[in-house]
Amino acid sequence: MSLTIEHLKNLQSQLENDSSDYQIELREGNLIVMGPSDIVSSYIGAQLSRLLGNWVSPRRLGLVFDSSGGFILPNADLTAPDVSYVSRSRMPRTVRYFSEVVPDLVVEIKSQSDRIIKLREKIQMFLEQGVKVGILIDPDELTVTLYRPNQTPIVFTDTDILTLPELLPGWELQIADLWPPVFEENGD
Repeated sequence: MSLTIEHLKNLQSQLENDSSDYQIELREGNLIVMGPSDIVSSYIGAQLSRLLGNWVSPRRLGLVFDSSGGFILPNADLTAPDVSYVSRSRMPRTVRYFSEVVPDLVVEIKSQSDRIIKLREKIQMFLEQGVKVGILIDPDELTVTLYRPNQTPIVFTDTDILTLPELLPGWELQIADLWPPVFEENGD
């Protein structure tokens, strides 16, 4: 049986009184229960959201969403990328529901329990649904891979600077700024 958004809404209403916090996606008619991110992946997501938001918000370019923002895609999947961005021309008004707008940018961050091949497949699915840019962050390898439709992926490392001129002209991300700092035990 292939499940739909209505099935997902019914399940969420049944879980409302459960004290657990579930994040559920609907992909290809299957429910995917998402576990919490590890602390490094969570930090990277917060850091990237902050760096994107610091550029996007004062320029009123659009909206940046965290991993709780659900998008209903043209293929009827309901997904929540770790970080996403929608330009203001494509989302002039927010709604109190899942967005039916395909994000311009999606970011997936590999958690400790994720399989990288599944994340690559998810990025590819996003691109097939109309996403302009996909980014896959791998904290284990300290790499950021940039995906665009019908182009070879580009891998960035610590010394590189990522730009997205087609979405965010002038924005630059020093890859090394994504990784959590290492604090010395003496407080430095």
